[in-house]
Amino acid sequence: MSPAMLFLFALSFPFHIHFITASDPDPVQDFCVGPGPGCKTHVTVEDFVFSGIKLPGNFSHTETGFSSIPVNVNSFPGLNTLGMSMVRADFDVGGVNVPHYHPRATEMGYVLEGTFYAGIVDTQGNLFAKIIKKGEVMVFPRGMLHFQMNIGDSPGTILGSLDSQNPGVMKIPSSIFGTDIKEELLQKAFHMSSKEIRSIKKRFKST
Repeated sequence: MSPAMLFLFALSFPFHIHFITASDPDPVQDFCVGPGPGCKTHVTVEDFVFSGIKLPGNFSHTETGFSSIPVNVNSFPGLNTLGMSMVRADFDVGGVNVPHYHPRATEMGYVLEGTFYAGIVDTQGNLFAKIIKKGEVMVFPRGMLHFQMNIGDSPGTILGSLDSQNPGVMKIPSSIFGTDIKEELLQKAFHMSSKEIRSIKKRFKST
């Protein structure tokens, strides 16, 4: 049993300790086609079908050779309250899904086509990486930094399943260099010069 939110209060004067866990809301009815606080009143079978990942994404105009098509509650309202989503990730030869993490979901990736170098970095800085091939599955725990790179000689595809209707994604390069974090902080964090930081930020700001 996984309640949407569990509060445990330990009261001992003068301390108040609050333990909180959270996850996607559990359904309280058969379905609630959304998104939004209310449910759609007129529901048809089309609300439970999504055809947007039949074809590969377009990565011809991306520097990383990567394209993803998310299937979450924002694109597929039938997932509302069901606590799950998926993504189709297509890779050109040498294509990279840059280091990133999902703040609200664990992901399980199934290699539909191709050969990939994939890995996880834990909070201690340990790297868990290996080559995965067609038919294999790798799991990426919630909140853990992970990545994939197509090292085969033809385009590849990974189908990802996630245990949140809206898992979110934080891509490390753009989250750092594509935002307005102070240049002085980045210089110290990455041991780089002002010129180097500005050059990198310019590239991310222009994409």
